[in-house]
Amino acid sequence: MRIEQYLRDSTTRDGAHEAIVAGDVRLSYDRFLDLSARMATTLRAKGITRGDRVLILLDNGWQAAVTVFATWMAGAVICFVNPSTKAARLAQIARDCGPALVVAEGRLERLVESVAELAEAPRLVTGAGFEAGLEAEPFAGETLPDSDLAALIYTSGSTGEPKGVMLAHENMDAAARSIASYLENTAADRILVVLPMSFGYGLNQLVTAMLTGATLVIEKSFAFPQAIFERIRDERVTGFPLVPAMAAMMMQARDLDPAPFASLRYITSAAAPLPLAHLDRLRAFLPHVRPYVMYGQTECTRIAYLPPEAIDARPGSVGIAIPGARTEVVDEAGLPVPPGTVGELVVQGPNVMRGYWQNETATLKALRPDPRDGTLRLHTGDLFTADADGYLTFVSRTDDIIKPRGEKVAPKAVEDVLHRMPGIAEALVVGVPHDVLGQAVKAVVVAASGATLTEREVMRFCAQHLEDHMVPKIVEFRDVLPKTESGKASRRLAAEPAPTTGSNA
Repeated sequence: MRIEQYLRDSTTRDGAHEAIVAGDVRLSYDRFLDLSARMATTLRAKGITRGDRVLILLDNGWQAAVTVFATWMAGAVICFVNPSTKAARLAQIARDCGPALVVAEGRLERLVESVAELAEAPRLVTGAGFEAGLEAEPFAGETLPDSDLAALIYTSGSTGEPKGVMLAHENMDAAARSIASYLENTAADRILVVLPMSFGYGLNQLVTAMLTGATLVIEKSFAFPQAIFERIRDERVTGFPLVPAMAAMMMQARDLDPAPFASLRYITSAAAPLPLAHLDRLRAFLPHVRPYVMYGQTECTRIAYLPPEAIDARPGSVGIAIPGARTEVVDEAGLPVPPGTVGELVVQGPNVMRGYWQNETATLKALRPDPRDGTLRLHTGDLFTADADGYLTFVSRTDDIIKPRGEKVAPKAVEDVLHRMPGIAEALVVGVPHDVLGQAVKAVVVAASGATLTEREVMRFCAQHLEDHMVPKIVEFRDVLPKTESGKASRRLAAEPAPTTGSNA
């Protein structure tokens, strides 16, 4: 099924039911469908046709939700990009996806104009132009196949170059139905999304809510946790998706009162491993809430979940394959390894992506045939063990990607910026454990001869050229970079504390 049909079906079932709550705006299913259909007409009037890419640079809000569903109604593909994305990365994404239209926050119009690849593209910005787009006649709709692409979600691989994950409507449909089944979502749920909807995990909250006829409570961010907790109380939220960094912030809050969370039915955690200590504290603090530890990748949305009743028996596990998917831990030849043996996790199922947009090399590396029967499987690049019952335990990543707050950071992308900074001779970037972020970006820097640098100066330079989550939280000065016996810079050694204090003067 196509995802926009979720909205139509839920509206038919109960059009008066609340669909979207965002700030002071409340949209019933009838109104949300009407606004989305009107915006779809506007998109078509701007030349959008089936298969075109619409680049969305919007904050979490009702306008973003309307734009997403309008794009699907118009037969186009969403390319939702975090509004905090810097110009250089935005240019890379624009070059790759070739958007036919840009929908952006009004404050970002200058940013869009500064990107050559977007400067000439038609655009629609929040404010008068966006509001006018909602005055069009509702789009009548047309029958389109669910094999059409629904989304290009950009993620960085080990090279640091953004790759567009191609998800068809049928891929997103399979994932949403599977997730809703084990979370037991219904129209009675009120799901909070503070995660960016440009992030697969955040976008899926919108999709799942519309599938089940639930209410989606949209917040821009988790920057002010106490305000979010009050929102949970006031809106009687039943579902709270979070990432481990948010769990850490919750548990570190002083005098945290469980009363605002009385309506919660479940919490989900994904995007990065949830430390057992955080999980234990959450369970003790909110004993009435069902916590779901989950594991997934943008390339297939969700892979595994740990049923709450299995937490005590299998501490540290990310659970079993989601309904409809099949997982195996395999060796280098692609064959299953015995229970308890470390190998690469592979996934098969209707939720798996089509591939990477215009990147055949990366697609062939990620989607490989099962040597036994030739069916394609997604190779996750992550090392796992599985027990005899199929419960999976994460071991480590096979690459060097750093994941602060669940975001992906390629070390090379940060190193490229560091190497452009005057006064830096060498730099190496690694991920190190962090109580709040899960992982923090650490830069090991060797200053050029005669140069004087401070940690603050390095961080400030990076902040001018990188997205916030990519800026190093730790800058360590050394006389030389740690090397392996073969002379290569060693990320493993760089992640360890420096044996002696390096000089930067």
